[in-house]
Amino acid sequence: MTYANAAKTRLLGVPDATLAEHGAVSEEVVNAMVAGACRESGAGLAVAVSGVAGPDGGSDAKPVGTVWLAWGDTAAQEAECFHFPGDRQAVREQAVRQALVGLVARLNEREKANKAR
Repeated sequence: MTYANAAKTRLLGVPDATLAEHGAVSEEVVNAMVAGACRESGAGLAVAVSGVAGPDGGSDAKPVGTVWLAWGDTAAQEAECFHFPGDRQAVREQAVRQALVGLVARLNEREKANKAR
């Protein structure tokens, strides 16, 4: 888990410049987190989540409930932005659920591709 920006940089290799330019809650950062997680762990697939769960921290550009999710590997990542309603707990639960749904979908896609070979 890399909650702090320093951990994103130190553990996953997310460039400081990417964090400074786009902010932690961004497509660019979650894509870099996925690539870094796979690179550092040797995993073939990873998921990354970064968002504003509240109750504070939101802005006009990124209101509470904004969550970026990414799935992929070192070569390719897919990211999607969600806007989840509710309090902090509800936003976190919805983000986890969506992260897992996306992960299972991608695992199923890979399994189908492997069977087709």
